[in-house]
Amino acid sequence: MRMKRRDFIRRSALATGLVALCGPWLPAAEARPQTFDPFGPVTLGRTRVRTSRFCLGTGMRGGNRQSNHTRMGKEKFEALIRESFDRGTRLFDLADLYGTHPYVVPALKGIARDRYQIVTKIWFRDGGIPEKERPDADVVVERFLREIGTDYLDLVLLHCVTSAKWNEELRRQMDILAKLKDKGTIRAHGVSCHSLEALKTAATEPWVDSVHARINPFKMSMDGPPDDVVPVLQQIHAAGKGVVGMKIIGEGRLRNDDEKKDESIRFVLGLGCVDVLNVGCESIAEVDDVAARVRKVPVARG
Repeated sequence: MRMKRRDFIRRSALATGLVALCGPWLPAAEARPQTFDPFGPVTLGRTRVRTSRFCLGTGMRGGNRQSNHTRMGKEKFEALIRESFDRGTRLFDLADLYGTHPYVVPALKGIARDRYQIVTKIWFRDGGIPEKERPDADVVVERFLREIGTDYLDLVLLHCVTSAKWNEELRRQMDILAKLKDKGTIRAHGVSCHSLEALKTAATEPWVDSVHARINPFKMSMDGPPDDVVPVLQQIHAAGKGVVGMKIIGEGRLRNDDEKKDESIRFVLGLGCVDVLNVGCESIAEVDDVAARVRKVPVARG
């Protein structure tokens, strides 16, 4: 049977479109990346926060509003931020505890604010920062905005939750953060977990948009062995919450062990439930090193 002219035109147009998208020599399925892109876009769960897979952490040996990053000095630290952005980093992890609020926006002067994302954390525990008082989250966030020099924050976390009942104990602060989210002052909220019990609570707490969790295959600075932590991360991810992995390089202890660095990055990416790798690189060479190792990890097909 002869093909009708309009059917011939329609099928030809479809074929031309496929060639334009995939190339005449490459099937569409094979056009997908074969390995992970450290700076490729990811979305934190069901939030509107879309950012890079690699996040520059700024809290190495952090406490009392200092960290290894602030101790570099303003010029070196801001150069690290800018060079990391130029590589493709779009997420910068800050905290009141680290004292790193004043550095990101000046380092990225001239860059539109919507081209990068900022996460910071509220320190509610005793000690850690100079003040004894712990004002409510709305007062603290207002200060954060001034210190950082921005009109909004992409993600705000309650820092270092350890209690299984943190969602009861900190409910007032959670409610305040929810109102700030409704106003657009912050785009998402969540917790940074430092115990397995707290992590389990985060998995089932509807308020949580995203979780910072410690994960590597060596149980270094983690909340438990990987066999216990991974199922909880899978539960968090399946619930539509973002997962930001911390301590991928074992809080710096794997810095000089190439084999274990590769193993850890491969392990975490292979889990399929960690959206972002948050690494406290202290030089652009370390950023490049982590990026190169991420690029070696094949993307699972399924």
